[in-house]
Amino acid sequence: MGVRLFFYFLTVIAILIVGAITISIICSALGYPLNTQDLMVCIGSMAVYGIGGSLVNLFASKSSVMRSMRVQLISQPENEGEKWLVDTIRKIADKKGLKMPDVGIYDAPEMNAFATGWNRDSALVAVSTGLLKAMNPKQVEAVLGHELSHVDNGDMVTLTLVQGVVNTFVLTFSSIAASIITAVMNQGKSQSRGSVSSGMANNALFYVMQTLFGFLGTAVVMWFSRYREYRADAGSADVLGKDSMISALEALKGDSSPVVKKSRVVKALCINSRDFGELFMTHPPLDKRIKALQERPN
Repeated sequence: MGVRLFFYFLTVIAILIVGAITISIICSALGYPLNTQDLMVCIGSMAVYGIGGSLVNLFASKSSVMRSMRVQLISQPENEGEKWLVDTIRKIADKKGLKMPDVGIYDAPEMNAFATGWNRDSALVAVSTGLLKAMNPKQVEAVLGHELSHVDNGDMVTLTLVQGVVNTFVLTFSSIAASIITAVMNQGKSQSRGSVSSGMANNALFYVMQTLFGFLGTAVVMWFSRYREYRADAGSADVLGKDSMISALEALKGDSSPVVKKSRVVKALCINSRDFGELFMTHPPLDKRIKALQERPN
């Protein structure tokens, strides 16, 4: 975790420096020169806001998701079903060399499960009552393997860091684009006449640009989210066999239960998002996930 964060921040700093120089050159070529030092301060402040906010969400993810989904932790199994669930997660965690995560159940008719937590040693794996009722033991085991693969791959951390970088660039480019457009609009106006209207126009343009760049940024984050789902499917197949994972995904295809309302963050954590519009989906279509597993060698 510490090494990953160190190299992450090194990468971010390098990207910000290169980005600042590139933006400065482009703006100068367009006739709107920017002070590189001021630009770096702007990008740095946006980075603190964008990345800092994402890290706060990461550290609070476990408790906030537990509250929103009303997850009941299994501290001591009270029946055979809970005992089987805890024992199965422990068995898969041992195979992957993971510390035993917290285990929880939440009441929902849909077939779903998720993993969260800010690092591999502080994870939570939770499953819905609908999944436990509708799937057979092999299918449930495959789903648990998928969720523990997310933990093993550090997906919660990586997705948060990707979101932080995207947030930084969305805020930075929105600010710069708004400033340039405002400068173009105010050419030829006196400073006294344009100062108040310029400030209002700049703020309005900033929010418009933030929306536009936000759509592009969301598409990037969702692409990475879909990529990590393929990896988690493969991680489960490697440990438990691809047939069980394919069978579990086939069962998810037939899930016609009412969809439980979730935030976008929670949707990204779940095995089955049931979204529409692939570009902004947190998960690939189930048919594509099944095909990817079928094409894997045994």
